[in-house]
Amino acid sequence: MVSKTAQYYKTHPKAREKKKEYDKEFNKKKEQVEKRVELKRENREHDDKYGKASRRGKDLSHTNHGLVYKSRSANRGSKSDTAGDRRARGGGKRK
Repeated sequence: MVSKTAQYYKTHPKAREKKKEYDKEFNKKKEQVEKRVELKRENREHDDKYGKASRRGKDLSHTNHGLVYKSRSANRGSKSDTAGDRRARGGGKRK
């Protein structure tokens, strides 16, 4: 099953191009590059210590408690990990 968002971008090529351009600019930002570098470094250290198979199906997530491995599905749209996540979704407790 495809999400509503994926269906929308599939059927609206102009919107898909606009999103692609936005994503390019967003991912070039220094903060985003640093975030990816941090995750790569942590994954490499984890693989050296435990082996690559130990994190199969998991993503490294930035949370209030530092970096945590979560299943890929749990890491997508997590609603309680950080204040920014909660604010972006319009609800939840704020600390």
